Amino acid sequence: MVGADFVEATAGVARRVLKSLLTNRRRWVASRLDMKPSRSLLLTGLTFAALCGGRGAAVAQAVEAAPAMAAPEVENGYLKLGFEQLASYAFVPPAFDPQADPKAKLPTGEEQIPASVKGWNGRKAVIAGFMVPVKMDKGLVTEFLLMRNQMACCYGAVPNMNEWIVVKMKKGVAPMMDVPISFYGELKVGAMFENGYMTGLYELEGERMGAVQQ
Repeated sequence: MVGADFVEATAGVARRVLKSLLTNRRRWVASRLDMKPSRSLLLTGLTFAALCGGRGAAVAQAVEAAPAMAAPEVENGYLKLGFEQLASYAFVPPAFDPQADPKAKLPTGEEQIPASVKGWNGRKAVIAGFMVPVKMDKGLVTEFLLMRNQMACCYGAVPNMNEWIVVKMKKGVAPMMDVPISFYGELKVGAMFENGYMTGLYELEGERMGAVQQ
């Protein structure tokens, strides 16, 4: 059974990505590498990696017309969504240092999210991906990242910010790594922040776990 050791190792992935991508960056970034491995470190690590990983030189270059997408199918009241839809557009996290001016308005970059994707906010959805646990309770996963693939965990590849979903389960589920699995719940679309740092674009209030995908 996966427990605290796995969460520790997962946060270590974020630390290694940060160390490789943020060499010679600001001291306040480097100081975060010494934090205790945690959910915050993992999310912040992914955010900094997405920001500094060479995905684009400027937000203006990333704002491209998203390819036309067919409306997602609906199954028993749930939108059937995949990362080919959720990550169908370029997104560059706005550069921002909350410690420089704690009172400054947080830039969201939401103008980069297509209107069709924003229209899924508040809708019931079923989405498949790879689980990366970040919070455990009595051997069950209560919060995790649902990733598009395993490239970040296995090979240290930098994911785009629209290639993961923060999933919070009402009831904990058994850890299921290394296989794509679907989850049902209510999808939230929009910039999410923690301690002044953007941590994602998608959150799923999970209701139940679905089938393992082939």
